Amino acid sequence: MIEIPSDLHKDVVPLAFLLGTWEGAGVYDFPGTEKCNFGQEVVFRHDGRPFLEFRSRTWVLDNEGEKVRPLENEHSFWRITSNHDGTSGVRGIEISSVRDDGTVEIWYGELADGKPQIDVSTDAVARIEGSAPYSGGKRLYGFVNDELLWVGEKAAPEVPLRPYMSAQLKKVLSPAQLIKDINDLPDDGIAFFR
Repeated sequence: MIEIPSDLHKDVVPLAFLLGTWEGAGVYDFPGTEKCNFGQEVVFRHDGRPFLEFRSRTWVLDNEGEKVRPLENEHSFWRITSNHDGTSGVRGIEISSVRDDGTVEIWYGELADGKPQIDVSTDAVARIEGSAPYSGGKRLYGFVNDELLWVGEKAAPEVPLRPYMSAQLKKVLSPAQLIKDINDLPDDGIAFFR
């Protein structure tokens, strides 16, 4: 179930399905780097202004699923934009993002009509001298069966655009939600098991 906080800015209500903390795992595979499984924590939050804040931390996992080392971190801001092409029901989205390797990206795309799905592509990429070669990307996010699924595509000067990272994330319940659920149990607690 998607809940819309009362203090969420009206401009980002279509993105309410993203709010919360998500955790899961995925696969990383790009030419010139080590293919690996990774763990991910994503947090989407808001402070009442017309954007969502996004933070992502990923780490390499070993064969037992234990953390080995950090993979990449990202911090971005997501905004809904006006529909520029006149298409009814389609909402634009823009994302400004910075990664820990010194890459800064501007993304533009669309929020699908009638379903919780976002498709974005880079419009601009800037890198510091030491960051890995990178010329652009695409991402697809979808809320499916109460999970957040995403796939990222990446291009570099010597590598055409191709999928390189994807993950399946589950929402982490907050302690406040857990307490609310406990409060809904019968008074004696034992009646629940009868």
